Amino acid sequence: MFLFREAMPSDEDSIFDLARHLNTLNLPPERSFISQLLKRSIASFRGTPDFDPGRRFLFVLEGPDGRAVGTSMIHAQHGDFDEPHVFFRVITEERYADLVGPSGDHHEVHMLHTMLHLGQTYDGPSELGGLVLSPDLRGHPDKLGRLLSLGRFVFVAGYRGWFRERLLAELLPPLYKGPNGATRSPLWDALGSVFTGLTYEEADALSRTSKDFIWRLFPSSPVHASLLPEGVREIIGKVGPNTIGAQRLLERIGFKYSGRIDPFDGGPHLEANTDEVSLVRETHKYIPELGEPDRDASWAILATTADEAPHFRAVWAPATIIPSSRRRIRAGREPLERLGVLRPGASAPEPDARIFAALRSQWEVPLARRPPARNNALST
Repeated sequence: MFLFREAMPSDEDSIFDLARHLNTLNLPPERSFISQLLKRSIASFRGTPDFDPGRRFLFVLEGPDGRAVGTSMIHAQHGDFDEPHVFFRVITEERYADLVGPSGDHHEVHMLHTMLHLGQTYDGPSELGGLVLSPDLRGHPDKLGRLLSLGRFVFVAGYRGWFRERLLAELLPPLYKGPNGATRSPLWDALGSVFTGLTYEEADALSRTSKDFIWRLFPSSPVHASLLPEGVREIIGKVGPNTIGAQRLLERIGFKYSGRIDPFDGGPHLEANTDEVSLVRETHKYIPELGEPDRDASWAILATTADEAPHFRAVWAPATIIPSSRRRIRAGREPLERLGVLRPGASAPEPDARIFAALRSQWEVPLARRPPARNNALST
């Protein structure tokens, strides 16, 4: 059984290998960056209950052999006075003219133009990022990307005070490899490189320490996307083939396209109110019981928190809610042992054991059927 948990110092080599498959701003394949990110993440998990915009949480998906085979992240706040959140607003403008020819004939022209308005904020949302799964596990029957992505929302529910009122996911658009194997962006090649004189790889590396050059070098007036090559216009706000699954997962729990894109590559920004994300809303704390779930039991994300590392662990397993005056849930031996609430060979979890659970039957429902947002009841 795969385990979603806090990243540990012993995961550094595996994370470095995984970063080479993603190679993005949030998780570049640089040993020094990953080492510092791990230190920052470990300190973040050990933090006080107070909100700290500088927190970065790095998670890994641990395989049965103990090796990290996937990563994902949460930034407590993306956009502050030290590093603003920069984006393009995608706006449609209309133009109309009734043209009269030399012979008096009328010709009506109605045009729709896509405009890119550069914007930034110093008071940004919490951001999800760094999602990467080992290529040889894509298409796994257990759909490992689901736990790797959605496990973060159970963590948000359990530590709600650590995150902002809105959540942001910047999704990767179609990218390609250049002649030297470097990652290239069609939008950057047609737009960003013209205004900065930098390649996509150079801009990506520079933005890891500061994005100020974007605000200083990009035009302050709107950019007419109509002037860009047709192939570039078509990918604005679109996701790449490897990101379609992640987009669908997010949309099923309440995320929507915000009308903003990344100024580097044109990838769409999906956003949602934190408390209206169905997975956050439907996460509750339960008293765990050992036993076989019902045959028609719903699959769920089951999770635990701890005062010592790993501070957060989660698994994907079937579970049955037990009717009771107090919230109780029944799950099998393997998931409870992986979560650390059941000792090997024990007949029952410790009396004071508690787990968080989000049942798929409750959070993956059509938008029209979702109940109004309400406060979480996480104390039992």
